[in-house]
Amino acid sequence: MTAPLVPVDGQHPQPRTVGLAVRALEDGELLGYPSDAAYALGCDAHQRRSVERLAQLKRRDPKKPFALLVADLSDLARYAQVSNFAYRVLRQLAPGPFTFVLPATRLVPELLLHRKREVGLRIPDAPVAQALARELGRPLVTTTATALDESIDGSGGRPRRGDGGESPDGAGPSDRGEPLTDAAEVRDVYGHALAQVLDAGPLPGDTSTVLSLIGDHLDVLRQGAGVLAGL
Repeated sequence: MTAPLVPVDGQHPQPRTVGLAVRALEDGELLGYPSDAAYALGCDAHQRRSVERLAQLKRRDPKKPFALLVADLSDLARYAQVSNFAYRVLRQLAPGPFTFVLPATRLVPELLLHRKREVGLRIPDAPVAQALARELGRPLVTTTATALDESIDGSGGRPRRGDGGESPDGAGPSDRGEPLTDAAEVRDVYGHALAQVLDAGPLPGDTSTVLSLIGDHLDVLRQGAGVLAGL
């Protein structure tokens, strides 16, 4: 059985639609949903079995943690240590298509910690993703929905744009193919493992830009969507 496509208004998500999706997250299910530039897959970050299922679905090394998606800066500060330097960068770039690598606090589940106890965090500008995180009341694990090796056409996929390697951003060498920009594609590739796919129509198609703010220094770990003007 494959996941249903659930229409959602990409700019003004319907509360009932968001509520049903969040109920599925609370029940340990995996979702497909629209993020800033492409569709993403997510689950409740505090449900270990769900995180492990998501890693298996993406054929991802469990030792390479996903990023966390939070609703706002206040939530981010619960899961990361934010210096004055990091706060200034976050205020300028968030919300938006960026993943920020920061020192983790003790609230981050061990399964989601990168080496050196770092964590990748996203504050999306996409209203649907924001609404999910806000309604859930705790972080989602998030990863870009991409075409896997044997998925879609069986041809081995296409090279993935902007692969960031082993950064704690929800991307890694196991993620192959271009970011999926259509909800029906997400259903075709991952629908067997998802509770539903929230369909907000076609998206531009890109990954987030990954920025390390460790040690009060800005390093671009992966260039994707997003502009770093003035930094």
